[in-house]
Amino acid sequence: QVQLVDSGGGLVQAGGSLRLSCAASGSIFSIHLMGWYRQAPGKQRELVARITSDGSTDYADSVKGRFTISRDNAKNTVYLQMNSLKPEDTAVYYCNALLAALGPYKNYWGQGTQVTVSS
Repeated sequence: QVQLVDSGGGLVQAGGSLRLSCAASGSIFSIHLMGWYRQAPGKQRELVARITSDGSTDYADSVKGRFTISRDNAKNTVYLQMNSLKPEDTAVYYCNALLAALGPYKNYWGQGTQVTVSS
């Protein structure tokens, strides 16, 4: 049974910072891609950032220069350092991983962590 547990959300003022963490556990053979998505009320879930097993990264234009994704392969953990937060960053943030457990690669999701940025 694979589980992704994400944490680190909270309430912060505009201009502040938060660091999200997501740890994958279970009978994991290999993790190719880890990333973060977010969903604001009334909007579709969107990609924020993702990172491959060799460290290649991809960011949404809206967060480039403010957010940094990193990964600890030994701990099966991905992080999202969020700086210069804006009210429009308010959303539920979901961890995502494309990994192989006891079978082919599949997508897994965390339970989500709320990020609220006040103006």
